[in-house]
Amino acid sequence: MPDETPSAAELRAVFDAPAPVSVGLEEELMLLDAGTLDLAPRAPEVLEALAGDARFKLEMPAAQLEIVTAPHADVPAAAAELLGARRALVESLGGDLRVAAAGAHPFAAGLGPLNPGERYEAIEAEYASVARRQLVFGLHVHVALRGAERALAVHDALRSHLPELAALAVNAPFYEGRDSGLASVRSRISGLLPRQGVPPALGSWEAYAEALRWSPFEDARQWWWELRLHPVYGTVEVRVPDTQATVADSAAVGAVVHALVLRLAARYDAGEALPVADSWRIDQNRWAACRHGLDAMLADLGTGARRPARERLAELLDELAPEAAALGCSAELARARELAGVNGAMRQRAVARERGLHGLVAALADAFAADGVSTAQALG
Repeated sequence: MPDETPSAAELRAVFDAPAPVSVGLEEELMLLDAGTLDLAPRAPEVLEALAGDARFKLEMPAAQLEIVTAPHADVPAAAAELLGARRALVESLGGDLRVAAAGAHPFAAGLGPLNPGERYEAIEAEYASVARRQLVFGLHVHVALRGAERALAVHDALRSHLPELAALAVNAPFYEGRDSGLASVRSRISGLLPRQGVPPALGSWEAYAEALRWSPFEDARQWWWELRLHPVYGTVEVRVPDTQATVADSAAVGAVVHALVLRLAARYDAGEALPVADSWRIDQNRWAACRHGLDAMLADLGTGARRPARERLAELLDELAPEAAALGCSAELARARELAGVNGAMRQRAVARERGLHGLVAALADAFAADGVSTAQALG
């Protein structure tokens, strides 16, 4: 990377700088042609209609628009901003466009155009058709956590929980007009690019700085792992969840992430050495969550003993209840318990059985337009 690659001292300074604990949400959304319900590569004109609203940003695919909330003290406040942004987006659209939220479009072609701009042109030049295949949509949760060594320890330990978070939030079973057989095809498509999936344990800020320095890309935003320490925002950023159909579900996933990060930080503050597992072991569980979702059997990262993902999630949510209460998101954690019983992928398959894939996309668009109605209600 060029000379502006941050040093270990500069990275530490970002996470040591005084700031309140906060949480922010980002969700990548699909733009739809209102008639066909296929993907509509019209993000630049939609962004223009939003007249500079800072909550909305372009992403790489031309059929994708991203909502980015400000940092908030808690998930309910971040979700309220997300809800307002969804409403503003729907109101800005002409009658020929709709919006839906899921990890992948159920029947669109697998290749699509990218948005214009030097950054995306450089990515397409390097990654060819793989870049144009990135028609996938994720929910990202940022938690600002202060204390550089504390944040580093939380990052390395949080890696082990990515499979459980994925199983909770899988929401992309269909791809190119057929059932993929996976609970979420999104991570397999993303994985065509490098630096995806379960990140390596960093171990030290020197190792993180060296990894960024060594990397052949020139933009730290291309550190695309499903979990990362954001070198500009000073956040622990969890990128494993699929985009959720409703704000209620996004808030539920965000609350679990927020509480889990603070739970790990509290264990670190108490003097506990947080466990750090091998990436390949975590990735084995990550595959199981991708394939089977809540029906996955997840391995204990030490012993290898298998247990149902549902049991692992139930225990995790019980463990996080005190943190959720302290953060004012007990209601969101209750919604997460519902998702741990029936998640987005399961609901999509149920709707598709009754209404077909076109009917499923219509239901997802209706759910988005319903401004926060629960997935169970919006998807029947």
